[in-house]
Amino acid sequence: MRSGCGSCGNSRTWGTRLCLSWGDWTAQIGDPSGRSATRPMLTAEQVRENAATYMAQFFKIVDRDRTETRWQSEWFGDFSLTDVISLTSRFTVAQFLARDDFASRFKANQPIAITELLYPLLQAYDSVAIESDVEFGGTDQMFNLLVGRDLQQMMGQTPQQCFLMPLLPGTDGVQKMSKSLGNYIGIDEPANEIYGKAMSLPDDQIVPYSEYLTDIAEDEIDEMRQALGGSSKRLARELVAQFHDANAAREAEGHFERTVQGRELPEDIAEFALPPSEELADMRLSRLLVDAGLANSAGEARRLIDQGAVQIDGERVNEDSTSGVAAGCVLRAGRRRFVRLV
Repeated sequence: MRSGCGSCGNSRTWGTRLCLSWGDWTAQIGDPSGRSATRPMLTAEQVRENAATYMAQFFKIVDRDRTETRWQSEWFGDFSLTDVISLTSRFTVAQFLARDDFASRFKANQPIAITELLYPLLQAYDSVAIESDVEFGGTDQMFNLLVGRDLQQMMGQTPQQCFLMPLLPGTDGVQKMSKSLGNYIGIDEPANEIYGKAMSLPDDQIVPYSEYLTDIAEDEIDEMRQALGGSSKRLARELVAQFHDANAAREAEGHFERTVQGRELPEDIAEFALPPSEELADMRLSRLLVDAGLANSAGEARRLIDQGAVQIDGERVNEDSTSGVAAGCVLRAGRRRFVRLV
């Protein structure tokens, strides 16, 4: 359920406190881990905006009062060319090209920017700057974390311990969780949305999600494995209760049973004001879905239309047109998103 992207911070322990270091410099380069192409660079403003949303989510889980927040710019702001050359002299290009994502791109004659080779070095220097003793990261970050460990040792520090966490696929059960792919569960989403997305998971993901994201007892997880699956509703309740509360979990389950399983309309459908008729006539349905908050992007909206997952007053829509749209209609996208058009 992590919001994945360039400016995400790395969690490190610092003494008895957690140090959250935000990669406001490396995010502008873009972490190449797991990438098959060069990533576009972000501006400092984009990085700060992204970091604000991640921090709000992070502190829903971690105690803010026991966390120290640091920004890379604290130590890289005064980094000189001499410092950069000194840092790069400690590793070889061959070492970095041995990394899977770089190796595959090099073999395929795809471009690898020099800035991308700098990314693991800059992230590694974070560990030196805050004298990290433990660093957490996904399995796709193993190379970067180990470079940090090596660099600490080279600079006379005790090398950090690296805790690698498995990566969960998204709600499609195939690709890495990504907001742009629409296969994510956001920890700051409404309870009904979290519950519904958890219920849409493929059966073979119930056990991994239950193991990695909940406090369900290990013996119960083992029983799920032996039964070749687990309870989707149990998982959905656990996730909602974790990021909201137990009462919200019960209400979300009732909402799901009524609207998805019972095919009833929700009692509290949000309203969306349609644009003037002349503007509506020239508007694509995909644009309306995005404006109404029923899809995150035009691409996602078009996929929903192509999949027959968009309805107007219960009638399936098969074309990207607003011809059947009118005030008073209920517009539905997928199984859980509704608005009443006014």
